[in-house]
Amino acid sequence: MKALLLSTPGPVSSLSIGEIPTPEPGPNEIRVKVHAVSLNPVDYKLAGRGNDNWAYPHVLGLDVAGTVDAIGSDVVQWRIGDRVFYHGDLSKSGGYAEYAITTAHTTAKIPDNVSFAEAAAIPCAGLTAYEAVVRRLDVQPEHTVWMQGGAGGVGGFAVQICKNIGATVITTASGRNHEFVKSLGADHVIDYNTEHVVNTIMSITNDRGVDRVLGAVDVNTANEGIEVLKFRGGLACVAGMPTITDTTFAGAKSIHNIAYGGAHSSTNRAAQFDLANMATEMISLVADKKIDPMIEQTITMEEIPEGLAQLEGRHVKGKIIAEFV
Repeated sequence: MKALLLSTPGPVSSLSIGEIPTPEPGPNEIRVKVHAVSLNPVDYKLAGRGNDNWAYPHVLGLDVAGTVDAIGSDVVQWRIGDRVFYHGDLSKSGGYAEYAITTAHTTAKIPDNVSFAEAAAIPCAGLTAYEAVVRRLDVQPEHTVWMQGGAGGVGGFAVQICKNIGATVITTASGRNHEFVKSLGADHVIDYNTEHVVNTIMSITNDRGVDRVLGAVDVNTANEGIEVLKFRGGLACVAGMPTITDTTFAGAKSIHNIAYGGAHSSTNRAAQFDLANMATEMISLVADKKIDPMIEQTITMEEIPEGLAQLEGRHVKGKIIAEFV
C-alpha cells in the first residue's frame, strides 16, 4: 500500500512516499481504508524524537476517518463498509497511509450527514477539548473561562463547547485571527502580541478573575492562568503544566493534566472505551451543527510534510486535513 514514511527520527521534511505491506487486523482490531486524516502537532513532535516501540519505516497520523475494510476474529460491533473514525495509538503505525489498523472498541461511527474530513478533524484536538471542558473542568453556564490559543485546534473546539454550555468565553489570539475566534463564539478576544493578557483579563472580569482556564499554549501561559483564577477555580493543561510552588494551589485551585498518549497502552479498559464514547458525543455535536470542525485547509498525502511544517510554525488556525482518493 502507499504510505508516507518516516525512515528514521528526524524533521518532517524527511518524510517520503513509499510502498509497504498492507497490514492485517488482529483478533480485536479492524482495518480501515483511510479517506481522511487530521494533522496534529504531536505528529511533528514524534517525528523528531521517535518512539522505542516503532519499527522503521514508520507511519505517523493519529486521527483517522474511513471505512471498515477488514475485521478481526473477535470483533462483533463493526461490519465491512461501516464509516468510522478514531484517535490512534501513538506507539503503533498510524493513518498517513491507504490503510490503517486500530482497536475496535476505541472506534466510533460517523453519522451519515458528517463527511470523512469533518470526522477526521475531531479526535486529537476535539477529544482533548471535550475532556478538559466537560469532564475535568465541569464548565457551567455561569462560569467565565479563559480558553488559551482560541484559533488553534484544541482552543477552537473548547471555545465552541463552552458556548454550547452557555459560559462566557475569553480567549487569546493574534490580531489576524480575532474575527475567526469571534465566529466560534468567543465573547472577548485579547491580542497576546500587543496587550498585557493578565491585566486585560482582570479588567474584563472587574478584578474577580476567571472560573476556569484551559492551558493550551505553553508553561508560561499556564502560569498566567494560575494568576487569573478565582478561589476554587480550575486549570486544565494540554501543553505544559504550570510551575508548581508553595503558592500554586493557594485559593483551593485545582490543576489537571490532559493527555491521551497512555489511553491505548493503559490496562484501564474503561479509559479506552471512553475514547469511543467521547468521540460519539463530539461528532453528534458536529452532526447537529452545534460545533464547526474548523477545516481551514484540505491537502493530499504528498502535501502532508508541508502541512506539518506549517503547524510547527505555530501560526495555523483551525485544522489541516489530508484527504486520500
